[in-house]
Amino acid sequence: MKGLYIHIPFCEYICHYCDFVKRVPKNQNMIDQYLIKLREEIMTYESHFDSIETIFVGGGTPSMLTVDQLTYLFDSLVRIKPVEFSIELNPESYTHEKGLVFKKYGINRISMGVQSFDDKILAYLNRGHKTEQVFSIIKDLKDLGIPYISIDLIFAIPGQTLDHIKYDLEQFLKLDITHISYYSLILEDKTYFYHQYLKGNFKPMDEDNEAIMYEYVMNFLTNHGYDQYEISNYAKNNHYSLHNNIYWTLGEYIGVGLGAHGFIDNYRTYNERGMGQYMDHFLKEKTLQTEDLKLQDELIFGLRLTKGVYIPRLEQKYKIKLTEKYPQIHDKIKLGLLEIKDDYIRLTKEGTMLGNQVFMIFV
Repeated sequence: MKGLYIHIPFCEYICHYCDFVKRVPKNQNMIDQYLIKLREEIMTYESHFDSIETIFVGGGTPSMLTVDQLTYLFDSLVRIKPVEFSIELNPESYTHEKGLVFKKYGINRISMGVQSFDDKILAYLNRGHKTEQVFSIIKDLKDLGIPYISIDLIFAIPGQTLDHIKYDLEQFLKLDITHISYYSLILEDKTYFYHQYLKGNFKPMDEDNEAIMYEYVMNFLTNHGYDQYEISNYAKNNHYSLHNNIYWTLGEYIGVGLGAHGFIDNYRTYNERGMGQYMDHFLKEKTLQTEDLKLQDELIFGLRLTKGVYIPRLEQKYKIKLTEKYPQIHDKIKLGLLEIKDDYIRLTKEGTMLGNQVFMIFV
């Protein structure tokens, strides 16, 4: 599959944990001018339109665009006929009218940033919605006939307890949707939480409690029919994210918009992160990928998938013997973090919780 990622960097406010490329716009004209340039960039990839099978509109907060702005953006994509067409939304910026636009242009997958079903935790994260909005929006999306809906939740938030996690999961089940991404909170540079950490006002959750929460999430969702197909992603009835699977399997994808990344024609592309530079020339850097870099990425991303990486295909593709090139694999197997079974190398359950320790051997 080949994907198209479209970045909308605008937010009505900045969440305390977010390190994505984003900004609060000065006015609607700033957004309008950005969309004009974004549309220009999209058209530079016109020769790929027939082969694009997934589109993902992310951010930022794409759902904060007005109905007219969304229409302008989607009009530039009508020649593409994706199998999966996704957009991220925040509950507070969704309206039924925007849902009608989504439906009109063929969006068939929604990824909603929920993060927690506890309003106090939402306030701590500087989220702008209330829990009750989530239920009404998902009902509206279902009524519109949008078939695939996913939500994001976060665990290991300071002050969060296992009871919070249990409650969040119980609320999730009430939504009756087939996909969830459940991430642990990571303290990222250049975020509000990181600045508070430097001042001694933010204490990350200890690793033992984080591991307890993660194990509970895995067990709960598995026991309720959700297949954990990636470290942080769970799906029912095979409703996996096709677009994200492109990333994890080292497939090709085009990245457009401020700060977007792509992997196309054997090159990694990196767009400008500054608005002035992007409005002038889009692309910051384009790097040819060596076989060693691609092998490294294929192992690191592929091991995020619970099925793991198929060794015979990998060895044939890169002309290597995997355990000879990376002898530390044996050490991780002895530690119970990796296993080789049916010609697949994969993380064990313990390895899933300590993935970064494994990934370091391939860097």
